[in-house]
Amino acid sequence: MSQAVDPKQDRISRRQADKFAERRAQLAASALLTLSELGYARTSLREIAQNSEFSHGVLHYYFRDKVDLITFCVRQYKAECVTRYDQVVATARTAEELCEGFGAAMVQTLRDDAAMHRLWFDLRNQSLFEKSFQDDVTEIDRSLERMIWRIVTQYAELSGSTLAVPSRLAYALFDGVFQQALFGHLAGGDTTSTQLREHVRQVLGLVVHPG
Repeated sequence: MSQAVDPKQDRISRRQADKFAERRAQLAASALLTLSELGYARTSLREIAQNSEFSHGVLHYYFRDKVDLITFCVRQYKAECVTRYDQVVATARTAEELCEGFGAAMVQTLRDDAAMHRLWFDLRNQSLFEKSFQDDVTEIDRSLERMIWRIVTQYAELSGSTLAVPSRLAYALFDGVFQQALFGHLAGGDTTSTQLREHVRQVLGLVVHPG
């Protein structure tokens, strides 16, 4: 015989869970600066604590270890990135508008969030060696692939074209373009943003058959 759930107790439990999740998000936001500057290999929970207003004990209470914290940070950031690009898909009325909006969004995140993207690529590389990262990296990667697929399918529809490549290849092309742009940007390249816009346009042309 199942035991009845006390509605008041259920509300308290959910409220506690929400507060815990909110606190994790606050701690992760505070830790991002240190993580993005130092990268995975040179960062520990103690190092993060020393560069924030939170103690090592507090960080350890909310996150099991460095892996838990880093994957939470990157997952949270990438989820926000996806919504930005979905906005481009939702508002574009022509293929040209989508191309321009997509290129502009790529350039903006390159300029504003280069350190976070560097951390993502660092984490993805580490997953080749550390199994503890693999599931989270795979899940984040798939969410980004689905985002790119929404963009290219909308582009094909707006341009009256048909898709020329599968989802995985479309993602690999744009991922490679952005990674190369990130390398150039971090190295101080003056023309990186212009090149990224042009490369986005070129790759969009490659992933569809002309209508």
